[in-house]
Amino acid sequence: MRAAARWTQAHLRAHRPAAVLIVLATAGITVSLLLATALFAYATDPWQRTFTQSAGAHVWIHTRAGAPAGSLAALDEVHAASGPFRTVRTTASLQPGGTKAALELRGAARRPATAAPQITAGRWLDAEADAGRTQGIVLDASVARAIWAKPGDSLVLGGFSAPLRVVGIADTAEVPFRAGETPGVAWVLPGTLAASEAGPDQRGRAIGLQLTHPDDTDYVVQRAVTRLGADQITDVSTWRQAKAEAAGDNNLLARLLGLFGLGALLAAALAVGGAISTRIRGHLRDIAVLKAIGFTPGQVVRMFLVLHLGLALLGVTLGALLTQALGPLTPGRIGEATALWQQLPEHTWLPLAICGGVVAFIGAATCLTAWRAGRVPPVPAARAAAPAGGRPSALTRRALGLKIPPALVLGWRGAFHRPLRSSAAIARLAVPLLLITIALGVWTTLDRFTAHPQSVGLPAALTVRPDSLSDPEVRQLIATQGGLTAYPGAEVQALVPGQTGTITLRGLGTDARPYPFALAEGRAAHGPDEAVAGQGLLELLDAHVGDWVRMTVAGRPHVLHIVGRSIETSDAGRVISTSLDTLRDGANPAPRPDFYHLALRPGTDPATVRNALTEASGGRLEVRQIPNPADQLSAVRGVSAGLIAVLTLIGLAELATTVGAAVRDRSRDLLALRAVGLTPREITAVIVSATAFTALAAALAGTALGVLAAQWLIDLQGATSGWGTGIAQHPAPGTLLLVVTLAVAISAAAAVLPAARIARRRLADSASAVL
Repeated sequence: MRAAARWTQAHLRAHRPAAVLIVLATAGITVSLLLATALFAYATDPWQRTFTQSAGAHVWIHTRAGAPAGSLAALDEVHAASGPFRTVRTTASLQPGGTKAALELRGAARRPATAAPQITAGRWLDAEADAGRTQGIVLDASVARAIWAKPGDSLVLGGFSAPLRVVGIADTAEVPFRAGETPGVAWVLPGTLAASEAGPDQRGRAIGLQLTHPDDTDYVVQRAVTRLGADQITDVSTWRQAKAEAAGDNNLLARLLGLFGLGALLAAALAVGGAISTRIRGHLRDIAVLKAIGFTPGQVVRMFLVLHLGLALLGVTLGALLTQALGPLTPGRIGEATALWQQLPEHTWLPLAICGGVVAFIGAATCLTAWRAGRVPPVPAARAAAPAGGRPSALTRRALGLKIPPALVLGWRGAFHRPLRSSAAIARLAVPLLLITIALGVWTTLDRFTAHPQSVGLPAALTVRPDSLSDPEVRQLIATQGGLTAYPGAEVQALVPGQTGTITLRGLGTDARPYPFALAEGRAAHGPDEAVAGQGLLELLDAHVGDWVRMTVAGRPHVLHIVGRSIETSDAGRVISTSLDTLRDGANPAPRPDFYHLALRPGTDPATVRNALTEASGGRLEVRQIPNPADQLSAVRGVSAGLIAVLTLIGLAELATTVGAAVRDRSRDLLALRAVGLTPREITAVIVSATAFTALAAALAGTALGVLAAQWLIDLQGATSGWGTGIAQHPAPGTLLLVVTLAVAISAAAAVLPAARIARRRLADSASAVL
């Protein structure tokens, strides 16, 4: 036991830098996996908790005002119902001319038992206190955050003569508010709703259905459409949509952390395994001495295993403590997710399971290589002083004949003359470089969204919605602004074939001025009845470019020919777009533009245009910037930088192993190299060039595979999110060249000092020098 402890202590002193790198890399891996788990919990648990506490509805059916929505509660599959509520669509802002948000007001005399809003601030409506001169309103938390409203604030609502006072903020399990896409939910007393001046087209009903079996969601929607009629259904939302919207971009960030955490764990395991394998080959004499003094094979294996498990345990503990202490202090969603996760019941055991899994995985990799140490014979066979491999290859002889410096030729041969061992070293070093290239691909794709939004389906920067202005007045106000192009548009909710849900049918641009959609497949829509669709819609309908699809809007069928696939970042890609002229054809009444998308010339500041339009209209125009997904994923850049740092540590640990193997191999050949006339400086160059050639091969393989893997992973994420493939952006060739150059330069620099030290050693031509 004492001999094993002394050997372990001496081993750590001899390989101190490599041990520190392994500990730091393991700590980074642990932090990545713990943060990924926290983000997954943050993305799904709040919605699930709210759904359970509120006895949430699985389906929300929105109908016209005269539809008998209450009859849906009698369906066999329905366990309980919330409503029906009379509804009014309107807009709300904290002050006249301020930022507006679309609202669906629901008249509720009492707090519903099913899909009950969970009050987080303030109180629920009171029939006496909130029915007087100052009437009350309860806002959904998502829309309250959007307009910065809190209990006690006064809201200006369209169609109401007097402001309403916010008396409460509530969490719901419904689809959250998204500006320009999904209206927020608010509750008022029935008398308050009746006082609205909204027209018939803004009034309706809403009913939430809690099902006995959630899997019956699509079937229940079909039955609802059959009972009420397709012309009476205006919108349908399901619990699946609400859950996906609540998760939002946190799932992407969690997937990124999880992917790189697991990839880094694999790279670390390979690095540890390679380090042990190399050290076993370099310590055959020491292991033989241990065997000779009585160590059993099992004791030798356990000695290596305990050493590296101790390093892994130290790194895991460090990573867990850093996550526990600094995670909640991190700004942004990562800090919020970590703080929430620490309050959940599973936090008592899940971090221990993750940390144990990391240690077990590294331990498994250690066992496979440490087992070889137990098989070393007590008296290892002597090796020949000359390098194995027989005569030099034809390529080596030809290179020497071309007057290429012998140091480079011998370095090339030293790097690749043992194919299996060289391939293993290249593969271990290529894994962190591959993951670094993937991280750079993610970073570059985000930069594409920011710098060139028109190439990813965001050609317009602003959207303008009229409040109380006529369409000619809106066009006149827009025309006063220079440096922009305006595209009129309208959106309606359409029932898909089978009537199991709704999609967005959008008319955008005109035949004379078509909207510049970003197409990933097919062509733009030019003729009548032609349209382009997002990936989410194609998957929902099991359709392809070239197909004809049928949908129903207010009981009227629309048949459109899909001629292209556009990149759609809104509504999970479940959008089909045509021109406004096509949307108007045959419609009665013909839809007028609901909004205008404004595409700005390069160099035009969106904030300046927005402020100018708001001021020119006297606050009667709602001007918003079109949300860019990159704005919600700003944390990805910080995460990518941190992951690159962790992967760099793993690469440096593997590089230390590679340098050590190169120095050990060349040390056995020193007498032969000196015999052929090489100086110590040339011997140093041989060792450095061998290491550099190995790093060059790994860098070329890692970056090439990383570019392909990054494109595949980003397109896979685009396809699963409904955005569609075609959004990936490769890192610039200059960036990839910089990665390769840095990898080779760092490897060469790391090999210089050990190579110079070994080249100046005086070795005796004895059996002990070649064992």
